[in-house]
Amino acid sequence: MTRTRFAALGALGLAAALALTGCSAGSNAASDSGTKSIGTPDGKGKTITVWMMNGDLSDKVLSAAEQQFTKATGAKVKVQLQQWDGITTKLTTALAQKDAPDVVDLGNTQVPVYAATGGLMDLTPYEKELKGGQTWLSGLEGPATVDSKLYGAPLFAGNRAVVYNKKVWADAGVTTAPTTYEELTADLDKVKAKNTASDFSAFYMPGQYWYGGLQWVWDAGGQIATEKGGKWTGTLDSADAVKGLTAWKDFQNAYSAKSTQDINTDKPSQSDVFAQGNTSAFLGSAWEIGSVTTAKPELKDQIGTFPMPSASGSGTQPVFLGGSDLGIPAKAANQDLALYYLKILTSKKFQQDQVFGVDGWEPNSTQLLKSVAGDVDELHKPYFEAASTSRPTPATPGWATIEGDASFQSMFADVATGRKSPKESATDFSKHLTSALNASL
Repeated sequence: MTRTRFAALGALGLAAALALTGCSAGSNAASDSGTKSIGTPDGKGKTITVWMMNGDLSDKVLSAAEQQFTKATGAKVKVQLQQWDGITTKLTTALAQKDAPDVVDLGNTQVPVYAATGGLMDLTPYEKELKGGQTWLSGLEGPATVDSKLYGAPLFAGNRAVVYNKKVWADAGVTTAPTTYEELTADLDKVKAKNTASDFSAFYMPGQYWYGGLQWVWDAGGQIATEKGGKWTGTLDSADAVKGLTAWKDFQNAYSAKSTQDINTDKPSQSDVFAQGNTSAFLGSAWEIGSVTTAKPELKDQIGTFPMPSASGSGTQPVFLGGSDLGIPAKAANQDLALYYLKILTSKKFQQDQVFGVDGWEPNSTQLLKSVAGDVDELHKPYFEAASTSRPTPATPGWATIEGDASFQSMFADVATGRKSPKESATDFSKHLTSALNASL
């Protein structure tokens, strides 16, 4: 799911998005900075239109939301499922029209682009009520907060954990999952010694895998970029970030086959490499487990998972969250009803009973991650554990350029292959990052 969100955003650059709306970046409509109440609007005789991305929430969950919404407001809900192919152009155009939908389902890192065009309503006055005392996951809330204003309400999340073959590890003398980085590398040393084929990766980590590599950067205390006075500065060349890049390179070079140093995770897919027995572990999304068992059903009982341990301390590495935020178009005709709909879907009870309870998504707050932990099966529990330490991407429309131009992939591949040192690669990339993040400001 995460990759499709990024592909949809990257397919249309920021300049094209701005051109379609006829707006300039930073043209967000001003709003009352005070707190406002959502209340319960009277919607008798009205219908709100909700654009939901195909595959996000099930019909059962959407039906439950509509029943609760209609019972309270009297209004009906018309859900229109949207396909990922072409969604950026379609959504950008829709936000500029008078008949815009009332609620839109957005990939979390897409929000800054639409906020910058003035296409989304400022939700800041309603933030406290929408949160309902919860602490939203930073990987969802961060990208939705642009210039200290909230433009999206977190709906659900997904992230990565280590997927490993318990049998292969057991054959190498490892019978329990590691809980520290030192234990992990010691276990991988045993797996590597047992499996000596040149194309075998004890841990499959493609060189262009920036989502994975970023975990080492964040774990070392590094950041992608910082913002001060409205100006963004790329900081992958900071001492902490370079330390993380160096640690990632050491791990990648030690445990992933040399042939993986300049490729990404899709050709071949990580799940296929695992299913074919060419690796004992990889850092993957939960849906990739299904891809493995579809390709090779007999592996079902051999799969184990655990969160990636911190390389610089205790606990687990911070993760990159993919997921959904809900936004309200600035030109939506029923913003009061839309706000109430958002309040339902992001509420503690609906998140626990429906978003998690029915569809199995990671809920939107740190408190909910803890409260549902006992109901998560062992295979997926590490994902929920890791999600509580997520980090956001820069909340600026220029981030779309980075997601679309493959520069992050190239930077990590330069490090993995040794074409450039971690410091040199990070310095060159940070210059490009600074330029891209400020291009639309």
